[in-house]
Amino acid sequence: MIQKDIKSMELARVKEEIGQLGEKPFRAVQIYEWLHKKLCGSFDEMTNISRSLREKCKESFSLCTLHAVECLESEEDGTCKFLFRLPDGNVIESVLMRYRHGNSVCISSQVGCRMGCRFCASTLSGLVRNLMPSEMLEQVYQIQKITGERVSNIVVMGMGEPFDNYDNLVTFLRMVSDGNGLNISGRNVTVSTCGITPRIRQFAEEGFTANLALSLHAPKDADREGLMPVARMYPLAQVMEALDDYYKITKRRLTFEYSLIAGVNDSAGQAGELARLVKGKNCLVNLIPVNEVRERDFKRSDPRNIQNFKNILEKNGINVTIRREMGSDINAACGQLRKSYMDGR
Repeated sequence: MIQKDIKSMELARVKEEIGQLGEKPFRAVQIYEWLHKKLCGSFDEMTNISRSLREKCKESFSLCTLHAVECLESEEDGTCKFLFRLPDGNVIESVLMRYRHGNSVCISSQVGCRMGCRFCASTLSGLVRNLMPSEMLEQVYQIQKITGERVSNIVVMGMGEPFDNYDNLVTFLRMVSDGNGLNISGRNVTVSTCGITPRIRQFAEEGFTANLALSLHAPKDADREGLMPVARMYPLAQVMEALDDYYKITKRRLTFEYSLIAGVNDSAGQAGELARLVKGKNCLVNLIPVNEVRERDFKRSDPRNIQNFKNILEKNGINVTIRREMGSDINAACGQLRKSYMDGR
């Protein structure tokens, strides 16, 4: 008998499945809350469910749980980086970042990535597979259980391209905002994409209030294509038009992520081009000194160049921040912890 992944099911689906077992809908609500609010790890923990129903659930459903293989905590700022083993033996990364306004968790949406961005370690081994909604949720749940701390913000910006795993992403977002679960507002969720235009437009129609971040990294198509192969499919003019439509529908401020790479995309001229590209938009430009990856020859920009880049944007009226380095002492580059683990096996 093939067991169904109950932790990937929205409440309405759980009610259908439990109904097929001859049980009333309120039992499904109890089970759903055990899974997504009380974060139980087995059906035996569901003490207000009859033993006979627990046994039926064990026979019918699998219960996805992740195992923490490694956890690194920064001595500088308390940031924690987790390496989780999935039920099939694959491993993924997640990061807990502690801020004064609350805890934020950066989760992965895929094992590996097929986008091929040249500055990113997550793409080095290509895409292995998509994550199920349960596996995305479990990253948040396990971090809460391990630390004993509430997560208030979620960033889908770890390993993988979220819009390349679109259906599972949408289910995850519905479930994480469900009042019968963690009840995290969509306004406290950010989804990052490298610019898959059809999915940006589709996402705008879903009714979410999530924040959208574009991995931009260059203000012109030719330079962007050299850094991000996916840009050859989706020219900047199309991407920017889709983002404008997303803003019109959702009224959510846009974020442009820009990794600064020495001698590649950090010139004063490129800062001016970037300012012209985003001028007039309700947006934030997030400048990121690139994480240096051993297998690539990119180097992060000089601090003076970073500050000059920022100054040029500000003089053009652009909202801009330089991302505060968090966890720089614990192998901060996305995908590096996983790669080190895989290489050492």
